[in-house]
Amino acid sequence: MKKRTSCFILSMFLPAILACPGRSGGPGRPVNKKAAQSPSRPTQEHRKPVLTLLQQYEDPVITVSSPSGGSNKYGFEGGRVLKIGDTYRMITTEMIGEPRYVKTKLGYWTSQDRIHWMRIATLYESSGECAGKDPRAALWGPMPVYDEEYSRWNIFYVSYYCLPNTKTQWRINSAGEIWRAISMKKGLNGIGGPYMDAGIILRPGAESESWEGLQGTDSFFPYRVGDIWYGFYGSANTEKLPVQHWRVGLAKALTLAGRWKRCAGLNPVQLEKVYTENPIVTQVEDGTYLAVYDRATASDIPTAIGYTTSRDGIHWSEGIGLDLQPKGRGHWANRVNTPMGLIPEGNNKYTLFYTGEVGPPFSESIGFVTLKLEYTEPAQEKK
Repeated sequence: MKKRTSCFILSMFLPAILACPGRSGGPGRPVNKKAAQSPSRPTQEHRKPVLTLLQQYEDPVITVSSPSGGSNKYGFEGGRVLKIGDTYRMITTEMIGEPRYVKTKLGYWTSQDRIHWMRIATLYESSGECAGKDPRAALWGPMPVYDEEYSRWNIFYVSYYCLPNTKTQWRINSAGEIWRAISMKKGLNGIGGPYMDAGIILRPGAESESWEGLQGTDSFFPYRVGDIWYGFYGSANTEKLPVQHWRVGLAKALTLAGRWKRCAGLNPVQLEKVYTENPIVTQVEDGTYLAVYDRATASDIPTAIGYTTSRDGIHWSEGIGLDLQPKGRGHWANRVNTPMGLIPEGNNKYTLFYTGEVGPPFSESIGFVTLKLEYTEPAQEKK
């Protein structure tokens, strides 16, 4: 079971934070504040952003054998990497033991150079219970976002029930709920925790849409459009094997604390025909919204991720595949799984960390690439 923490000082003003969390900012903020006030940029209307692979680091930088990794049997999956000052900060899911995909920790790591990493802390640990009794049997998908007004980090993460799988259903991660937690330390360095849970902001139930499945709400990432917060959330139809769909939709709220409401008229957001999971949104300098996501199961290129763009943050383009490991040097993964967000490095260059499957014996490692953001030429006006 994860360790729950109490703090008298935080409890004195926590209700105010929960009721009015403000707008996120700093390196954890997924949008450009100035551009967010006018998301439609007429001068850029015809420009289309394109990501290209500039450089791939040849080896994974974190594996199950990493010296500071501790006991981790199956590796890493999902989460987000940010850069604060000159330090890279990562919060990720660690699949530490049995049952696989159930017994997990949410770990916090840091690096100065993208290559050498040190594990700093465990933020949460799941129970690993698999009799369908504990709603926090498995913990997944931690997404940190900075609350600028209150100078505290928010983490959104998923908790699941676990039941044994059957021949017709995948049940070990089911009925997922999205939790919001708040850092107990103020400032950007508070990203390392500890955290206090502030409640569930999205869950399966009466408001679930027809496309959502047994897995419940399986991911969540919030981003701001003007004065409104939108969030990508996901679900998978694991009630029938083989699973036919992993899809995402949009929810919106006035504040990070919610109340979050599904955007029924926009959902599901069709990025891929079969598999879309864990989108992470960045708003680039010209105001365009860009989301990277996991599409491995849907792709004929198993080492590709997907990305999509939006001018208004609400209506998204069809997904585009980007191969992170072309054949040759640097091709270390059998399959690339989840991108962990774009990190701006200047001059339209971005670092992208991602998880990839290695083996047998099968586990997941973390590597990175450098990407370049370019634009197509403006469309010619028709005479």
